[in-house]
Amino acid sequence: MAQNASESGSPLAGVAGRYASALFELARDERAVDAVAEGLDRFDALLTESADLRRLVRSPAFSAEDQVKAIEAVLAKSGIGGLAANFIRLSAANRRLFALPDMIRAYRELVRESKGIVRAEVRLAEKPSDAVLQDIKASLKDVAKAEVDLDLRIDPSLIGGIVVKLGSRMVDASLRTKLNSIRLAMQGAR
Repeated sequence: MAQNASESGSPLAGVAGRYASALFELARDERAVDAVAEGLDRFDALLTESADLRRLVRSPAFSAEDQVKAIEAVLAKSGIGGLAANFIRLSAANRRLFALPDMIRAYRELVRESKGIVRAEVRLAEKPSDAVLQDIKASLKDVAKAEVDLDLRIDPSLIGGIVVKLGSRMVDASLRTKLNSIRLAMQGAR
């Protein structure tokens, strides 16, 4: 039984990976990789903003016809066209809208790989200044020896410091982790 990307951990696994790979190959052949990425990003932003659209995408209660009609209206209103729109329509017609967010993530990963861009997840306790953000990005670029796509997340529970995940490597220099280490050392000293 095929797993979807969120179950397996790999963005290119299962249905999402197959659909994203097919779309990427078609977009590459038509020299529209960036245009498709832009359209998918716009649709993903709409998903983030609209609870109703998320419900439409996730719920099996809607028929394929209802999903296609609703998606047509969303695409027309948002101005998403071309291959990205056709791909979203195909996902609706094939009853695969539930996998669309994973397909979009998988497509982004394929674009990054094709451009030699490495993804880095950076978690900070508070929003950094632009200067600090540029320093972080420059440091990660030096370490990765490649362009870096930064996924910045604000996590107040860190208290301070930074947690960076770059590929399979992770560095946790958060104040929370340091305080937990001190607490464990103190308990062991009793």
